[in-house]
Amino acid sequence: MKILVAVKQVPDTATQVKIGADPRAIDTAGITWIVSPYDEFAVEEALRIKEKRGQAEVVAVSLGPERAKEALRACLAMGCDRAIHVNDPALAEADTLATARALAAVAKQEAPQLVLCGRQAIDDDMGAVPAQLADLLGWPCASWIMEETIDVDGKSIRVARQVEGGLEVFDLPLPAVLTAQKGLNEPRYPTLKGIMGAKKKEIKDLKAADLGVAAEPPQLSVVALEALPPRPPGRIIQGDVPTAVKELVRALREEAKAI
Repeated sequence: MKILVAVKQVPDTATQVKIGADPRAIDTAGITWIVSPYDEFAVEEALRIKEKRGQAEVVAVSLGPERAKEALRACLAMGCDRAIHVNDPALAEADTLATARALAAVAKQEAPQLVLCGRQAIDDDMGAVPAQLADLLGWPCASWIMEETIDVDGKSIRVARQVEGGLEVFDLPLPAVLTAQKGLNEPRYPTLKGIMGAKKKEIKDLKAADLGVAAEPPQLSVVALEALPPRPPGRIIQGDVPTAVKELVRALREEAKAI
């Protein structure tokens, strides 16, 4: 079985994001880049499937600039067998659909039985690529999964996602696209052996022409980014308890409009 895992490199969750000189993008100076956390759940699940079945190949794929190789190396250190980097300036402004088209072209070349993605990237929170990818491939798609079980013959998969009061269970034929949710697993930390071994594993570079993908103007573009307005300072209400409570209720009702 071959499993393709799509990953995206994003700013660290602890990063203080600032808008750049171009108001359509963030200032990347000094940013620490990581694999999007939901994508880590997808990588971990692919590795667990490989370990459970005893024989499988896990291939990480990412679209992005040269620095995206760091994210792919992290996936290789976790245990992925090899990686594919779609790195082409022509795709620098790719929107979700263009990204999905590039990933679909990779999937057609690799012919995996399963594609795993994170439910969404934490930088733009779009969550659109997996469904678009599945539609382009003509494969079934299940999102936000909390459990998965592949049948012995590798022709179908049972997945479950959380709903109010329980789990919603689906049976899908393979190949399919799944998106991983927090709670599906606990991603492993790369070992020293894994980190050293990742340096010897293949990262294949592909251009748009290698995939037969034409660079087209994006159908979705960012007009501008705006910082959140500063939070107003807090206020300490003075006085004895009955008086303070009355003032708090009045402030919540008349000033904050919260009640």
